[in-house]
Amino acid sequence: MYNGLLNIYKEKDFTSHDVVAKLRGILRQKKIGHTGTLDPNAEGVLPVCLGKGTKLCDMLTGTKKQYKVSFVFEKETDTEDIWGTVTKTHEPLKQDVPIKDTILSFVGEYDQVPPMYSAKKINGKKLYELAREGKIIERKPERIRIYDISDIEISYPEVTMTVTCSKGTYIRSLCRDIGHKLQNGACMTKLVRTRSSGFQLEYAHTLSEIEEAVKTGKIEEWIIPIEKVFLKYQKGTVKKDYDKVLFNGNPLKKEMFYEIDLDTTKKLRVYDESEQFIGIYYWKKNMFFPDKIFYDNNQ
Repeated sequence: MYNGLLNIYKEKDFTSHDVVAKLRGILRQKKIGHTGTLDPNAEGVLPVCLGKGTKLCDMLTGTKKQYKVSFVFEKETDTEDIWGTVTKTHEPLKQDVPIKDTILSFVGEYDQVPPMYSAKKINGKKLYELAREGKIIERKPERIRIYDISDIEISYPEVTMTVTCSKGTYIRSLCRDIGHKLQNGACMTKLVRTRSSGFQLEYAHTLSEIEEAVKTGKIEEWIIPIEKVFLKYQKGTVKKDYDKVLFNGNPLKKEMFYEIDLDTTKKLRVYDESEQFIGIYYWKKNMFFPDKIFYDNNQ
């Protein structure tokens, strides 16, 4: 079984679930999960967790994400993108309208209403299921954060820009809101995720590339070790005398580690004496307690 992470380039017309299903066939293992869903019409970075790496899914989902997005003014659709049904059209914007300044005004926190065509659940039912039934219900705005908007290119009526945002941000809805703020309409025409959980677009691999790597025996070179996600944390190596305590998942005392000035204000990346990565620990009540364990007694 493969353990670690893969930086997958999700191609257009695949759902994130499709990617996982296809990878299960290519890699011949069931234990696979992804972090951060991409719409079928979107493409780009989709971090995928393998084997023991699936424990990382919840840790990576909440990180910053970056997108390159294009949208057009003068149109509103039911899905908030170009693939939906047009619900309203608008006159062209006047030449002196401050498009760029309006776009940049969204940098920071704001309360965003999620789109009807989304996987968000209300009373146990996904919004897109209700939308397909012809129902439009009131959605509660959610506080999201736009960290940065850059590389703005305006070729009216189309705009292209790069957006760095928090978890839970709907880029389609950001385009919609920009249109509304200019008393016009806007819908997304293209979306590429360029960065997610530290994974970058230029290092992402398509499913066909993964399949070829498996055939040629090079797939291991593309699997990112679990511990690389935690390199920002200090490393601590436990003395061999305390292997039993370590492998049983018990809390660890400071003296069980080789001499090192351990920073107890941060989490610790723990290894055994043979340099095997065990997991991530946190400091509490004068001991290090396990937060996430990746060592498997049965391996």
